[in-house]
Amino acid sequence: MNILVAGARGFVGRNLVENLKNIRDGKNRTRPSISIGEIFEYDIDSTPEELDAYCAKAEFVFNLAGVNRPKTEEEFFKGNFSFADTLLDTLKAHDNTCPVMLSSSLQATLIGRYDGPYGRSKKQGEELFFDYAKETGAKVLVYRFPNVFGKWCRPNYNSAVATFCYNTAHDLPLTVNDRATELELVYIDDLVEELLDALEGKETRCEFDGLATVPTSDGRYCAVPITHHVTLGEIVDLLDLFKAQPQTLMLPSIPKGSFAKKLYSTYLSYLPKEKVRFPLRMNTDDRGSFTELIKTAEHGQFSINISKPGITKGQHWHNTKWEFFIVVAGHALIRERKIGTDEVIEFEVSGDKIEAVHMLPGYTHSIINLSETENLVTVMWANEVFDPSHPDTFSEPI
Repeated sequence: MNILVAGARGFVGRNLVENLKNIRDGKNRTRPSISIGEIFEYDIDSTPEELDAYCAKAEFVFNLAGVNRPKTEEEFFKGNFSFADTLLDTLKAHDNTCPVMLSSSLQATLIGRYDGPYGRSKKQGEELFFDYAKETGAKVLVYRFPNVFGKWCRPNYNSAVATFCYNTAHDLPLTVNDRATELELVYIDDLVEELLDALEGKETRCEFDGLATVPTSDGRYCAVPITHHVTLGEIVDLLDLFKAQPQTLMLPSIPKGSFAKKLYSTYLSYLPKEKVRFPLRMNTDDRGSFTELIKTAEHGQFSINISKPGITKGQHWHNTKWEFFIVVAGHALIRERKIGTDEVIEFEVSGDKIEAVHMLPGYTHSIINLSETENLVTVMWANEVFDPSHPDTFSEPI
């Protein structure tokens, strides 16, 4: 299948094109029904001759071209209507009735209530596509997108999320007039997945009740089925947590599919080089070192422990806290003794065969570096973040 992407170097276009390339090149094998031949990338500096050649060969067209912040209403019309008209006329000239997708906006639903030039130009583009479908019988997919966020979105342009992420990452001020203002947002990866579904003929159809999407199998419009309703205050608070993570080591809760998980990825995509790497506090002594790596609110913390040759560490026990010891380099003996008994269990472990060993509650435990020459490196996970006011750690020899 040959695919034309108009607006290929815009925010959505770049993400779509790179994902199409992954499928074409066999790097993404999750879409076995999609076979991609050529990907035609059309943008503002492409020529009419290129558009003509692309339209002659295209078997699916994504029209993501448009303008968001022109200086005049004429530029709105030119970017959001005139190009669409040219694109459809060129397809007709080649008798090409392949499926055509249009990127529109929820602002097109505001006509009659808020007659802004952006919404009017988008609405005109929609009607042009619907008329084209009636005239040619071609399949038309008109998507009304809410605010889109994710990697590669241009900050300080037309996306509050991109601007907030960029400014936070670069220690620039944020302007929030009303923390309670709510946005409907769609994540770029969810949007791309929907467009790939459309390529497979499995687009999400809908109608609109005001700004609300109403899914229906025979709807006139299309939509990304996953969106997030979030206030500006919630966005800013999450970004503050993300920014503080290198100092606190605390990872906020980022469940699968959550807005927080998607926002964190977006924030990280704007980090300047000097913030990509950050130091960790190594607690060192003549035995080696102990370094906390990551803390979580609900799932404990990770640390790295380095023991010098012949050194024994641990020799303590916990009431409720428990741990995994995972030796990744070196040779060690782990010993655990049930408190109040002489019952000892032992595990000889090595980085040559990586295993996880439970440190059981109510058992005093130790780890001994059996090497005479090499350091022992152990990854440790505890089921709770260390609390100095309630350490639940008591010295006791094996």
